[in-house]
Amino acid sequence: MYDTARRVALVKKRRHEYARRKQQREICGLSAACMLLFAALMQMASTVVGPGQSAARGVFGAMLLREDAGGYVLVGVVCFAAAAAITALCFRLRSRENQKKDGTGKPDPQKQEGKTT
Repeated sequence: MYDTARRVALVKKRRHEYARRKQQREICGLSAACMLLFAALMQMASTVVGPGQSAARGVFGAMLLREDAGGYVLVGVVCFAAAAAITALCFRLRSRENQKKDGTGKPDPQKQEGKTT
C-alpha cells in the first residue's frame, strides 16, 4: 500500500495526463476545423474569382486594383472574421478551463488547515 503522499502524487500525475490528453484533443479539433475552413475558402475563391483574373500571375497586389477583384476582398474579409471568431473561442475555452481549475470560489480545505501540497 502507498502512503498518502504517494497516492496524492499519483493522482496529480494522472490528472495532469488527462488534462494533457484533453488539450491535445482540443488542438486536433481546432486544427481540423481550420483545415476544413481553409478548404472551404479555397473552393469558394475558385468559384468567385473569374477566369480572366489569373492573367496577372505574380502581381497579385495589382489584382486588387481591378474592378472585378470583389472575390479576393470577400475571401479576405471572411478569413479575418473566421480568425477573430476562432481566437475569441479559444480565449473563452481558456477562461472556462481556468475557472474549472480554480474552482467556484470556494476556499481550498487543505490550505485552510495549513497543509501545502
